[in-house]
Amino acid sequence: MDDLDQKMISLLQMDGRASNAKIAREVGVSEGTVRRRLRRLVEEDVVKVIAVPNLEKLGYATTALIGIQTSPGKADSVANAIAQLPEAQYVAITTGPYDVMLWTGQPSAEALGNFLRDKVGPIEGVQRTETFVNLAIKKRTYGMVL
Repeated sequence: MDDLDQKMISLLQMDGRASNAKIAREVGVSEGTVRRRLRRLVEEDVVKVIAVPNLEKLGYATTALIGIQTSPGKADSVANAIAQLPEAQYVAITTGPYDVMLWTGQPSAEALGNFLRDKVGPIEGVQRTETFVNLAIKKRTYGMVL
C-alpha cells in the first residue's frame, strides 16, 4: 500500500459514497487508476465500504458496551456465539479484564436487561458481564490517521 492508496482510503473514510471520478480529481490520477486500485484494496480485504447505522436514530434508545469475562479457553467460542446474535453490532476478543467486548443497541434499558439475561448470559463459557451504557456519544467516526 502506497501514499496514493492511503489518500484514497482517507477520502472514502470521509465519504464512502464518493465517486471514482471525485476521488481521482482529489488525488490527481485518472478515474481508471482509482477504479483499479479500489478494486484491489477491496479484493485484498484492506478496505470494506459499508453503511454504518446510527442506532439512536433508528430507535435504539439504549446503546451499551458490554465487557464479558469467559471461562478459560472459551473466549473464541463465546465471541463466535455472540457474533451470531443480530443485536451484536461489534464483537471483539480483547486483552485486559474482559475477554470479549460487545457493542449493542436496544430499544430500552429493559430490552438491554432482557438481552443480557436471555441471550448473552446463557451462552456456555460466559462467567460475568459488565455493562457500560452510553450516556452521550461525543465522537462517531470510523476514520484513522494513515
